[in-house]
Amino acid sequence: MEKIKDALVKAKVDHGLNARQGAASQSKKAVKFKQVDEELKSIVYSSSTVVVLDPQHLENNRIVAQNKHDPSSWVFDSLRTQVLQMMEENKWRTLAIISPTPAAGKTVVAINLAISIAQQPQKTAMLVDFDLRKPRVAQYLGIKQEKSINDFFSGNTELSEIIVNPSIPRFTVIPTNRPVSQSSETLSSNSIQQLIVELKERYDSRVVIFDLPPILNADDAMVLLPQVDCVLVVLGDGQHTENEINDTMRLLSKSNILGVVVNKAEAKPMNYYYE
Repeated sequence: MEKIKDALVKAKVDHGLNARQGAASQSKKAVKFKQVDEELKSIVYSSSTVVVLDPQHLENNRIVAQNKHDPSSWVFDSLRTQVLQMMEENKWRTLAIISPTPAAGKTVVAINLAISIAQQPQKTAMLVDFDLRKPRVAQYLGIKQEKSINDFFSGNTELSEIIVNPSIPRFTVIPTNRPVSQSSETLSSNSIQQLIVELKERYDSRVVIFDLPPILNADDAMVLLPQVDCVLVVLGDGQHTENEINDTMRLLSKSNILGVVVNKAEAKPMNYYYE
């Protein structure tokens, strides 16, 4: 557990140092925001598939960030604020979500965080399902898309054809419909490296979130992490052994760890804002 504490302390120290450095150019923010506003206006989803999400399906799968009347949504807004502050101070644009082992709830966290980021007026969020062994993003969102990243890998479709706009402003998804054989080899390919660069550099306002497989169950995450700016670790409350957590932190020793999210822990509802 000491490694987790060290990682969190390091994140806080780096955060404080970068905050002092980033506070120097307040006069430039108005110009920057104007440029971002123009960029956001230019983003259209005419080539993307628009899918209307079912609110009940989202609730059943614990997707709550889009519903500000849900008392749990504040948790992801708070996480969003901390994540964006650290990413902006370091000029990071890509974020991986991982867990030590399955069933920690990393996909639920990834979806809710992406939706919450998209609700920031100066940001857009893209969620990419790179858990190629057990893809769940489309299932949890209720997206039934004929084409997905599977077709892109096989060269049968263009990137624009697999991007889904789930009827939430400034939020897009690249789903994976079915497991991919030789997933780690696929993630290490030149085409994936080029795809990540394309997704990252297309819009300055975009934050790209990658939902990756559990890090202790396969080498997929380790293959992709060097191409990603930073990582957020999701732990299931009381679910992992100390050895599993220590092994996870050891494997992430060369990654920029934003922090650790303890998922499924009891949180006190904060419903004072809404009646």
